[in-house]
Amino acid sequence: MIVLGIDPGTASTGYGVVRSHGARLRVLEAGVIQTRPGVSLATRLADIHAQVGELLDRHEVDAIAVEELYFGINVRTAFAVGQARGVVLLAAGERGLPSGSYTPQQVKAAVCGSGGADKQQVGRMVARLLGLPEPPRPDHAADALAVAVCHLNGAPLAVAVEAAS
Repeated sequence: MIVLGIDPGTASTGYGVVRSHGARLRVLEAGVIQTRPGVSLATRLADIHAQVGELLDRHEVDAIAVEELYFGINVRTAFAVGQARGVVLLAAGERGLPSGSYTPQQVKAAVCGSGGADKQQVGRMVARLLGLPEPPRPDHAADALAVAVCHLNGAPLAVAVEAAS
């Protein structure tokens, strides 16, 4: 299974593509989609949508996992992040891909065992789980990889529950 994890934002959207083969996880690609400052929000969102679509197609992704909004940030930022999440989910929906949505606490708990883990802990555990020599940089890419790992760790359970319904 190949999952695209997303840490959404309008200026920087982190992404991480992870393949699972049994219990083994491997990074296929990770990075940040940077949008151009000074352009309209509509243009930024179109850029994010297009680049996410390219990632989905290039890696033949099976599912997408997106981090949910953290409401501790200001309302204006929350709306912008929500719009970025929306265009990411649109790209998945256009391709008929299933998607998962996870709170920052769920992601941290899945990767580190504690929903209160800090960014450095998340980066170190992502590196360890994915067999990387050092934590991924920048933080948005590490967070996106953590979201993908969270989804992959929970995906077999979700499939079993859905099949039993």
